[in-house]
Amino acid sequence: MFITFEGGEGSGKSTVIKEIAKRIADSGREVVLTREPGGTPIGEEIRNVILEKKNTAMDPRTEALLYAASRRQHLVEKIIPALKEGKVVISDRFLDSSLAYQGMARGLGMAEVYQLNLFATEGFEPDLTIYLSLDPEAGIERIEANPNREVNRLDLEKISFHELVHKGFEELTKENPHRIVKVDASKSVDQVIEACWEAVEKRLRWR
Repeated sequence: MFITFEGGEGSGKSTVIKEIAKRIADSGREVVLTREPGGTPIGEEIRNVILEKKNTAMDPRTEALLYAASRRQHLVEKIIPALKEGKVVISDRFLDSSLAYQGMARGLGMAEVYQLNLFATEGFEPDLTIYLSLDPEAGIERIEANPNREVNRLDLEKISFHELVHKGFEELTKENPHRIVKVDASKSVDQVIEACWEAVEKRLRWR
C-alpha cells in the first residue's frame, strides 16, 4: 500500500508521519518511510538543487522538471520495489505537491504539470493521500517558531504564494475524494494523528 501525506509549509506532516508509521509497524506490517523531493541518492541531489536558498533564478518550468525527475527515480528505485515486496510505503509529498506548488502557485497550470508528470510516473498514483489542511499564515508562524526546522527556498516565498498552494490542495481534494482525505491540521497534534490513523486503518482493512 502506498500512502502519501500532503500539505502546505508548517502543516506538521513530519510529526504525524512518524506516529502513523509506528502504528502500522506495530500492527505487524513492514513500513518504508521516504520523502519528495529526494528519497534516493540521486533524488536527494536534485532536492539540494531545488531547495537551495541561493537558487532564486530558477525558472518555474525548470523547477517542475526537476521535481518530476526526482519523482521518476524515487518510483523506480524505491517505491515500486518496496511495494512489490509487500511493504507499506509512506511518502512525505508526491505528485499532488507538484500540482499545487508548480501548477497552481507558480502559474504553470495543474493540468499541464499533471501531463508533465505522467511521463515520469506512467500514471502511478497513491492508494491513499492524507492532506493536512492549515491556514498558510498559521503554517508560516509554526516555521518561524521552530528554530530547528530546515528553512528552504520555498519557505521564503511571499504569503500570496503559500495561499495559492493552499488553494491548489483544496481543489485537488475536491477533485479526488476517492483518494484524498482532508484532515484539519489546526487541531492538537493528538487529534490530527487520530484522524489520520482512522483514515489509514480504514484503508488497510479495506485492502
